[in-house]
Amino acid sequence: MVVVGNEILSGKVQDSNAYFTARELRKLGVTLQRIAVVPDEIRSIADEVAYCAKTFDFVLTSGGVGPTHDDITIEAIAVAFGRKLVVHPELRRIVEEYFKGGLNAAGLKMAEVPEGAVLNAAGDLRFPTVQIENVYILPGIPQIFEPKFKALAGRFATDPYFLRAIFLSANEGIIAEHLNACLKLYPELLLGSYPRVGDSEYRVKLTLESKDEHYLTRAFDHLIGLLPGDAVVKTE
Repeated sequence: MVVVGNEILSGKVQDSNAYFTARELRKLGVTLQRIAVVPDEIRSIADEVAYCAKTFDFVLTSGGVGPTHDDITIEAIAVAFGRKLVVHPELRRIVEEYFKGGLNAAGLKMAEVPEGAVLNAAGDLRFPTVQIENVYILPGIPQIFEPKFKALAGRFATDPYFLRAIFLSANEGIIAEHLNACLKLYPELLLGSYPRVGDSEYRVKLTLESKDEHYLTRAFDHLIGLLPGDAVVKTE
């Protein structure tokens, strides 16, 4: 995922789209491997998108889509793919309906796409999502980003992750050797350890994930057997 915007890097706006996307993709069984935040600079956006498009199965961008001077994501992605900007006829028709008083330069900018781009329906939203190759270009406004993502979600879905959790009263120093021992026997297990400060209920939360439910169950049972019994607060 590539998040575009000086406002994110300067702290003027707190990004929520990356968190939303990571959470929703995980539900779909998808592993999000990279989140990059880049400034409103054509070269920075183009370089990051070009790298991600070559490296990963698909790329989502957030921000820099609109009619103003700093909305340069579309132009930058055209540079990333070595394409020229063109006016998409269907997008132009939609924009003309939106700008009922006549299509001005700002409106025309919203109809531009990298040559060869396609449009994807965005649920109930008026404006479709632009796609070029394996890159999906979404706006930064969360109220628009989220329904646009949900309209695309079906095409990303794959085998789901299965998840178990263990909550412990012991600190990580005490349990580390047991985690290492478990991973030696179950190397494909996705095992996370997350300390909790100031919580009277537990000190560490362990998460165990796998796309193989039986593998997960065996790893979970093995780890429970290794951990000090009096340290386990609860499991989920």
